[in-house]
Amino acid sequence: MERPEAGGINSSECEDMSRKSEMSEELEGKVMDSLINMPFATIDIKDDYEITDIPQVNSKRSKENELIKSDQIKKRKKKKDYQPNYFLSIPITNKKITGGIKILQNAIIQQDERLAKAMVGDGSFHITLLVMQLLNEDEVNIGIDALLELKPSIEEILKGKHLVLPFQGIDTFGSQVGFVKLAEGEHIKPLLEIAEAAKRTFQEKGILAGENRSFKPHLTFMKLSKAPVLRKKGVKKIEPGLYEKFINHRFGEEMFYRIDLCSMLKEKRSDGYYHCESSVVIGEKDGGEPEDAELVRLSKRLVENAVLKAVQQYLEETQNKKQPGEGNAVKTEEADGNGSDNNRK
Repeated sequence: MERPEAGGINSSECEDMSRKSEMSEELEGKVMDSLINMPFATIDIKDDYEITDIPQVNSKRSKENELIKSDQIKKRKKKKDYQPNYFLSIPITNKKITGGIKILQNAIIQQDERLAKAMVGDGSFHITLLVMQLLNEDEVNIGIDALLELKPSIEEILKGKHLVLPFQGIDTFGSQVGFVKLAEGEHIKPLLEIAEAAKRTFQEKGILAGENRSFKPHLTFMKLSKAPVLRKKGVKKIEPGLYEKFINHRFGEEMFYRIDLCSMLKEKRSDGYYHCESSVVIGEKDGGEPEDAELVRLSKRLVENAVLKAVQQYLEETQNKKQPGEGNAVKTEEADGNGSDNNRK
């Protein structure tokens, strides 16, 4: 058997290295998919999750440099530990907008059937106003309180006026997430102010929210990360040609009327919308009746009030019956005693 020359690599070693390379690429793809698959698509994955190299520090350098290194490690750990699992949602329910998105999605699927699995489902359309981390029920309750406190600030920003959000055109984040753009106009300023007020309100409650990420309002309609298998099939980006006919399409306008505190991880509702912990309604939507989330909230309140009233009524009746009952029992005994004496007589 011939020995390989110095520095050479035999065929089995080549195959082994090739397998390792393929496994490495596949693992990297899965990691990126899991990070991208969140409703906060504006987050720059590279900036927020990539582990940055820390420069080597010479042993002769001062303690000041050692402190800098330690601070870098702490910041890196903080970013790594911060994993949002809740978000503030502005639901998009205008049928003209949602219907237009369905037409867009179907047009893309007709060009490439594989992308059907990458489409955002009916009922999930929304604008993400703020992302946050709530680790337990106590923190969720704090988040609910913060949302309720946010309402007066929003009303102050709007000053009684309606905020109409027009949607027009298509764009992507890194060719991985497709979204309908919010059209430019005077509505942008109050929406940005509302987003800033939300971030401030939640952070003042001690909630990890926003983490210096810029707010870019958008309406997501597809994510390649929803179908990791697409990467294996060679679909690594959303080609511009798929949506070129809709590049400047006007989808319609949404009246801003509600903000929901939603979970990213809990099971979605039957209508496809995210699990909602609480909502605040800003004004009225076209003078119509409240939507499902608001009806649920009102129903819970009515049931709680009814139960409280029933308990109070029961306690009052019990106390009222007890007091007269005791007196009647005494009088009855006296009457029975008198009757017995009369009978004896």
